[in-house]
Amino acid sequence: MADEAAKLDDALRRQVDTVRRLKQEKASPEEVAEQVAKLLELKAQLGTDEGKHKFVLKTPKGTRDYNPKQMAIREKVFDIIISTFKRHGAEVIDTPVFELKETLTGKYGEDSKLIYDLKDQGGELLSLRYDLTVPFARYLAMNKITNIKRYHIAKVYRRDNPAMTRGRYREFYQCDFDIAGQFDPMIPDAECLKIVHEILSGLQIGDFLIKVNDRRILDGMFAVCGVPDSKFRIICSTVDKLDKATWEDVKSEMVGEKGLSPEAADRIGEYVRLHGGLGLIEQLLQDTKLSQNKLAREGLGDMKLLFEYLTLFGIADKISFDLSLARGLDYYTGVIYEAVLLQPQNAHREEPINVGSVAGGGRYDGLVGMFDPKGRKVPCVGVSIGIERIFSIMEQKVEASEEKIRTTETQVLVAAAQKKLLEERLKLISELWDSGIKAEMLYKKNPKLLNQLQYCEDTGIPLVAIVGEQELKDGVVKLRVVATREEVDVRRENLVEEIKRRTCQP
Repeated sequence: MADEAAKLDDALRRQVDTVRRLKQEKASPEEVAEQVAKLLELKAQLGTDEGKHKFVLKTPKGTRDYNPKQMAIREKVFDIIISTFKRHGAEVIDTPVFELKETLTGKYGEDSKLIYDLKDQGGELLSLRYDLTVPFARYLAMNKITNIKRYHIAKVYRRDNPAMTRGRYREFYQCDFDIAGQFDPMIPDAECLKIVHEILSGLQIGDFLIKVNDRRILDGMFAVCGVPDSKFRIICSTVDKLDKATWEDVKSEMVGEKGLSPEAADRIGEYVRLHGGLGLIEQLLQDTKLSQNKLAREGLGDMKLLFEYLTLFGIADKISFDLSLARGLDYYTGVIYEAVLLQPQNAHREEPINVGSVAGGGRYDGLVGMFDPKGRKVPCVGVSIGIERIFSIMEQKVEASEEKIRTTETQVLVAAAQKKLLEERLKLISELWDSGIKAEMLYKKNPKLLNQLQYCEDTGIPLVAIVGEQELKDGVVKLRVVATREEVDVRRENLVEEIKRRTCQP
């Protein structure tokens, strides 16, 4: 019965999505009416069973719960990312989870259809934030900030078709680092790429490559290939699919759906298959057609400078200048980049885990000006780490290795060797808590010592502080190392220092 109710509930959700989509696409009234009738029919079915609807316990589509083990892995990932951001001098900010709808619309190109709209709230049309970049630009314009290096880690929302096995969700975290301000070319851009390199190296999730390109090079390339100005952005979005589709499929979409001439598509094809380093940049600077285009020439000049800085940072071997990289978002104006995994590190699987890109970003010099009343621009460059995809890989790695993950940071369990010592345990654990020690005890008046020791084995607690009648008389506590079963008597006044020493706490 629960399965039927779940199927009916899923059908109802799909029908709601269908009706909403038809309204957005301004379908004919007859078509909308027909789908609304189906929706009402499904609602009526849910109301049967003598007026009692079986409540379905499930998370909404494209979302998930995280158990303590999964959260322990997530926290480890966040710690590596945040420490990297802080090492580079970033401040932290936060913004609301929803924005005025007009703040978000018109900033994401074709992806705008994935924005989650909310119902009218007291005269304000609101939408859940799609990313952290547009809210950041709004924050800068609203507060008249022209210079900041910030990071922001928070949830964002997309009405996407979820592929949860590949780390693709409707609700997910983004970890963003951005540098706003007027600086000399390519220095902040190079630092953003260095940060991506540090994070992916620190996470140890396998070999990776960071692809870079420039929107100016792309636009120049489109111009010399004969793409009309009005089609730059939609052709850019199609080129962006080359990491997932073949050139034949991409060309077919350009010509068949986007109305581009086959000749122009073929000329684009000659460029977008190129990738390399400084040598390729030099080659394109000598390209008679491309080098005559002002935008492309500027982009190639900056790309050459970028590679010189990346060489000084010692990371140029992990960077590939790739003309197929387009990144579909409308707000990018200069350098763009995307990090992809080459060999997901999982020896227990024959098939590699296909998780797509794990980081992306670029330069967006015009976005803040879209919000400023006087159109004042604040140059910005940033990067976003794809935390959910990284987490999917790390979770699978842990499962494959059967590594035991601790879900608490408890340093010591306060235990009793005999009965009627609850008061003494409470006194001791309070002393430890007040001294900053992470401590636990079992919630029984007279627990068996064996059960207390077993709890430590199960949860990975490294030490046991045992109080007994003899220890109380002698003014000591018996400290037991769970792994080796070694026991030492420690003076009560020295216990905190000894626990810190043995658990490497400052």
